[in-house]
Amino acid sequence: MKAFNIGAQNGISGLVATTRPAPIAGPGEALVAPRLVGLISRDVQLLRGTYGARQPEARIPMSEGVGEVVAIGRGVTEVAVGDRVVCGHFVNWLEGPFRSDVFAHDIGITHDGWLAERVVLPAAALIRVPDALADADVAGLASAGLTAWNALVEICRVEAGDTVLCLGTGSVSLAALKIAKAHGARVAITSSQDAKLETARTLGADITVNYRTSPDWAAEVIAQTDGKGADIVIETGGVDTLGHSIAAAATNARIIIIGVSPGEGTAIPDYLSLITKNVTIRGIANGSRAMFVELLDAMVTNRMTTVVDRTFAFDDAPDAIRYFAAANHIGKVMIAF
Repeated sequence: MKAFNIGAQNGISGLVATTRPAPIAGPGEALVAPRLVGLISRDVQLLRGTYGARQPEARIPMSEGVGEVVAIGRGVTEVAVGDRVVCGHFVNWLEGPFRSDVFAHDIGITHDGWLAERVVLPAAALIRVPDALADADVAGLASAGLTAWNALVEICRVEAGDTVLCLGTGSVSLAALKIAKAHGARVAITSSQDAKLETARTLGADITVNYRTSPDWAAEVIAQTDGKGADIVIETGGVDTLGHSIAAAATNARIIIIGVSPGEGTAIPDYLSLITKNVTIRGIANGSRAMFVELLDAMVTNRMTTVVDRTFAFDDAPDAIRYFAAANHIGKVMIAF
């Protein structure tokens, strides 16, 4: 089968096209033929050697996708050949609260990911995709969409009337925008590009702030919320933006830290405001299989779709990653088989 390996992890150019024997589904496993995969920021960080421990050069990357079951191992009852499936990248987190040991089996990091013509996945982690959802709507959910659902629904209990602030127009922020609007919340979103903000408005954003032309974007958020601020902040910017997020927060706000974006800021800037506003800051890592099922159900009920910026052919995967890394896109960048 054709596949890509992460190689020396010294940059995107290290991605290696290769061929290898197709894997075989063992007991409790399913062999899946990917149809469409989505790119996320840690895919780029992995190739650059900046995401956690270095992995074997033969590791196959990509943490999210949709595919068809082509074979099952002994004892598998959860899925059948021909099923269209997705799964979260923490495949051992099926339900219940987060556990630190879920990092031990992380698709695309500790185990081979989706960027190959065949991938073996634990059958218990797989979810049949509802017929109402297209491949493009679900291929990019396992990281960004599931994380946004966990942040807003499971942790923050978003409800009508809340103001949700999303930093940037990356995949997590756009997923959070749609989930928040489906729950009746008001959404503010930031970007350095007016064209991206215009797209966000077409998707339902109520407040848009260009942080390049308005460097004190927290004050702008406060002003556009009549002095109140944001009840929930989806903090994807890293430590360099955390101080602004605290400044933009309402009393009793919840700030959810997502991702591992590097930065030079201090760990907890604006310390006094944490107390005077009674702000809660919490870090999260993705979500469980049970949450993923709820997200898919909500997408069907609310007719939610995924914004796709561009889709590349499998053989052009390096070009797709370079395009994604340039960060001029809005919506998912995908690779089709």
